[in-house]
Amino acid sequence: MTKVKKEKPVEEETGGTEKSYQELIANVNPIANPLASRKLSKKLYKCVKKAAKVKQIRRGVKEVQKFINKGEKGIVVFAGDTLPIEVYCHLPIMCEDRNMPYAYVPSKVDLGSSAGSKRPTCVIMIKPHDEYKEAYDECLEEVTSLPKPI
Repeated sequence: MTKVKKEKPVEEETGGTEKSYQELIANVNPIANPLASRKLSKKLYKCVKKAAKVKQIRRGVKEVQKFINKGEKGIVVFAGDTLPIEVYCHLPIMCEDRNMPYAYVPSKVDLGSSAGSKRPTCVIMIKPHDEYKEAYDECLEEVTSLPKPI
């Protein structure tokens, strides 16, 4: 007697359709401001993926907080659907004090998978590097142009 493996249905990537992005936005925290648009979210995910290949990212609240305090530069990307909010609500203030650009994306699962991890991640810092300079500069320009929360 052998077990018959059932085939799992292949799911589309989240963020691939407008409907899924709208569903993700419905689960976003009230402090998730400035929230990246669908187009900017995709650019940020691609930039995170490129940075992860050359190991130029900082992942997780403790690590990102440590390097913000040390004065490291980069773009900070927060997941908007993290609960409880208290886990990372102090980090945007730290970014504003040091004039670091930051943005929220709708999903921590997508953020973690774009960093090459199976675990969801609530915050990532993308450090600048020559290998993906064009993508980084484009993301930096768009993130800095987002309106800051009051």
